Amino acid sequence: MTISLCMIVKNEERKLPVCLASLRGIVDEMIVVDTGSTDRTREIAEAGGARVLEYAWHDDFAAARNFAFAQANGDYIYSADADEEIDPDNRAKFMQLKRDLESGSLEADIVQFLYAGQLSQDSVYNYDREYRPKLFKRLRPFVWEGAVHEQVRLEPMVYDSDIEIQHKPHGQHAGRDLRIFAGMVARGEEMSARLLKLYARELYIAGTAEDYVRAADYFIRRADEENDPDAVEAALLIAARTARLRADAAGFFRHVIRLLDGGYKSSELCLELGNRYLDTDDPAEALVWFLTAVQETRPVLDIRAGGEMAYLGAAACFRMLQDEENEQAYLLLAKGKEAQE
Repeated sequence: MTISLCMIVKNEERKLPVCLASLRGIVDEMIVVDTGSTDRTREIAEAGGARVLEYAWHDDFAAARNFAFAQANGDYIYSADADEEIDPDNRAKFMQLKRDLESGSLEADIVQFLYAGQLSQDSVYNYDREYRPKLFKRLRPFVWEGAVHEQVRLEPMVYDSDIEIQHKPHGQHAGRDLRIFAGMVARGEEMSARLLKLYARELYIAGTAEDYVRAADYFIRRADEENDPDAVEAALLIAARTARLRADAAGFFRHVIRLLDGGYKSSELCLELGNRYLDTDDPAEALVWFLTAVQETRPVLDIRAGGEMAYLGAAACFRMLQDEENEQAYLLLAKGKEAQE
């Protein structure tokens, strides 16, 4: 049983050597698709034993990954990014997984690995460990099931392994992603509810005022058209923040009322209300909303909204109220520390 490593890379000379080294001896073929590197990425990949192919980048990750997968010859394809590492313990687990697949003691069309280390990095992720599909059977046979009224098995067999990958990016890529999202909007391409929520998350965490203004009309329209409740919530939160940044009070409260009427109670909504009252010099009312963000709601776009960001907002309120003791206490909470007695 053989495994083909498939990667798409650009300017990854810092991270690529460690990634390839952590997979050497597990995979039987290394395919690295370069999308326009100007550093030593290509030479490093070739020195590491990879077959390197060039691909003209046109802001489409799916197309690039499909191209990489099409070059594979192994029984399974392992999809990796250059900023991933697998430590010795998890290498051993991966080798055992390979033996189990080869012997037939484990059957799987897709194997999920645990993606870890998100919150310690500069990223736009809201989780520290999450399952991701990483290993894919290259050619999937059709299998009949059922002794009577038999039918072809259509759903892939997915196995959740305990193999952990450390993700160690050197800086977030939100600017690149937001540019791609904006291009999709400009071309009139409709996003799935999943992509819409990802767009909202990256915009909320790392977007500039210009990014918000460019996206506002799209999110307002999708809030009216979308059937997925979570996508509606995400779209309205972006619309509310954009209105606040524009000092559009009527638009802001229109979106906020829709959220409240819909039963949406997120930490981000409380933050927007808190910041709105701070903008209008009402720290007492703002404080109520910042504390509610921590105590009574949950974040949906940015995990920091239910903690660090709310604590910083509360500290700003206490500063305006000239309450230095509570200001310092909430600044400590924002840093993950309790105030000293």
